[in-house]
Amino acid sequence: MDKRNFCIIAHIDHGKSTLADRMLEITNTIPRRLMRDQVLDRMELEREHGITIKAHPIRMRYKGYIFNLIDTPGHVDFSYEVTRSLAACEGAVLLVDAVQGVQAQTVSNLYMALDAGLTIIPVINKIDLPNAHIDDVREELMTLLDTEEILLISAKNGWGVVELMDAIIERIPPPRSESSHLRALVFDSYYDEYRGAIPYVRIMSGDVSAGDVIRFFRTGKSFEAQEVGYFSPDRTKSEVLESGDVGYIICNIRNAKDIRTGDTIVKSKIKNQISKIGTQNVEPLPGYREVTPYVYAGVYPADGEDYDSLKEALEKLALTDSSLVFEPETSSALGFGFRCGFLGMLHKKVIEERLEREMGIAIVSTSPNIKYRIALRNGSSTWIENPGQLPKRTEVENIDEPIVRAKIFTPPEYIGKILELCEGKRGIQRSILYHRENMVEIEYEMPLSEIIFDFYDSLKSISCGFASLDYEFIDYRTGDFVKLDILVNGKQVDAFSSIIPRERAYHEGVRLTRRLKKIIPRQLFEVVIQASSDGRIIAKSRIAPIRKDVTAKCYGGDITRKRKLLERQKEGKKKMKRIGMVEMPKEAFLVVRE
Repeated sequence: MDKRNFCIIAHIDHGKSTLADRMLEITNTIPRRLMRDQVLDRMELEREHGITIKAHPIRMRYKGYIFNLIDTPGHVDFSYEVTRSLAACEGAVLLVDAVQGVQAQTVSNLYMALDAGLTIIPVINKIDLPNAHIDDVREELMTLLDTEEILLISAKNGWGVVELMDAIIERIPPPRSESSHLRALVFDSYYDEYRGAIPYVRIMSGDVSAGDVIRFFRTGKSFEAQEVGYFSPDRTKSEVLESGDVGYIICNIRNAKDIRTGDTIVKSKIKNQISKIGTQNVEPLPGYREVTPYVYAGVYPADGEDYDSLKEALEKLALTDSSLVFEPETSSALGFGFRCGFLGMLHKKVIEERLEREMGIAIVSTSPNIKYRIALRNGSSTWIENPGQLPKRTEVENIDEPIVRAKIFTPPEYIGKILELCEGKRGIQRSILYHRENMVEIEYEMPLSEIIFDFYDSLKSISCGFASLDYEFIDYRTGDFVKLDILVNGKQVDAFSSIIPRERAYHEGVRLTRRLKKIIPRQLFEVVIQASSDGRIIAKSRIAPIRKDVTAKCYGGDITRKRKLLERQKEGKKKMKRIGMVEMPKEAFLVVRE
């Protein structure tokens, strides 16, 4: 039976999940009584935020053909997973909202699909809406792809979906196999509590069945396949996975780190018989690379007694998300916790919400930091993702920060405010392109540290939600940075430390000390909040103590009695300030991000 492997490229809220639902209905893959909106979005967070976090493959049968749809993440944080999912397909449906038009992330994923050699089917969705700009969007797609064969659909109402599925058969080529040797691409994985880590694979050549011994090319680990199958939409067991198939292989793998996205699976034994070809003559599939976290933050339990529970929760999440990395960390202010590495701010937010909602653990997370490259005066270099790891300033030659290329798509009326925002974030303008009357593409080179905090929220705010952002890493560049420390009653609070540009140190120190003054509750003793940079105090705030009325019980009598009580209170406050601990609310650790 002929196969068609494809994915859907779309921006957030352009109707990708709705289109997948209509295809499932037309092919009767899921009984109508079991249908619901966003069938492929299994996680509660995916349905709540309207985004795809994990890839969701599914097999459908239509007019004698097998359709393998791979629903891929669309956010920039998961761009590597997207490239591997694209590599598992021969074609892609480029879905564009007729109201919003082409957006930044859509263009980024489109270029990745073109680089992968995929056949693109451009589709305009939501043509039923009264404010749809069909002609404008059609012209924009014609410019991007140099084609006039653009389909019009309404995924919500089902208009044009059958014609699209017919076009998939006609335009997208069937999978080809150039060898009989097994080569399978791992484009994602899932951890099952009972069956272990399960790789999601596209068979590029050869076949695999239960009883075969497979080998992961990058890790060198070998396992016996216990079960193979496909998704329809749940795991469905089959006898064999052949070239062109998309499915899963269960090998009872207990360590999720043995599976790496982008790895190649080869065969070392065929049902207990040594394979004649072995693995030395099989070349791995191209495009594999290690997933590198870009954003780091400390994650601590709100209650110190939950440390072991937090450790177990992170280990469980790491089994289902191989891009999450963590290691133990200790903070003088927050106690024992973990330093976690994330792909980006969305990835960080998803992990934190899953810890609190799925695992039931209240956490405190520190301000996110990026990875800096430190060149030392002795000629060596090191990497740090925690400001506390920064060597002494006398040992540092220079500090390099990661730079990204940011692309912003916006209606022209917001250009002025967006340019002002980018310039204020140390951006360097590279180009401004007008795609049509109501859409402009702005390209900037910006430090990653300026992107990960509040840039996206600010962009959405000043553009009334119309602007979209996509970025990609370029390289590391040297900048003039200093370490900013916050001291509370003379003691450094490492959770507040940050590495920032020198020219912003004073203003940031003033902002933090003033914000902390409002958040930290008054104590029975004076609390002094100071900002320190380059070994000197650059900002200071004071929280006045609460004074207990110790003379309330004195009714008349000599004034010396009241003075004696006040002097005793004064001495007690000095001692309390010297040995007392300042009560620090959870909100105080969030002010660095605001």
